[in-house]
Amino acid sequence: MITIDDLAKIELKIGTIISAEAVPDADKLIRFMVDLGTETRQILSGVRMHYPDPSVLVGKQVPVVVNLAPRTIRGLESNGMILYAVGEGEDFTTLEPLKKVPSGTIIR
Repeated sequence: MITIDDLAKIELKIGTIISAEAVPDADKLIRFMVDLGTETRQILSGVRMHYPDPSVLVGKQVPVVVNLAPRTIRGLESNGMILYAVGEGEDFTTLEPLKKVPSGTIIR
């Protein structure tokens, strides 16, 4: 269990995916460039098995954890985490707002 104070430490914003491409020589990784309103960030995500053609994600708005410490994966720095819904088997999807909102919109 976490407290409400622990939850308050997580900064979530809506980002718009402006590019998505498979990372060469990596079976699972997709390299995203995500518009967060005031900045664009590179985010790596191990979801390639769910999106064989990563370009289908371009233009989608997704929730992003923006205050996660950077992590280097395969020599590339990832600066955030895109959130997904993950279920059994093929139940995997991006999460999207019901209507388009400005990139960088805070999630509460």
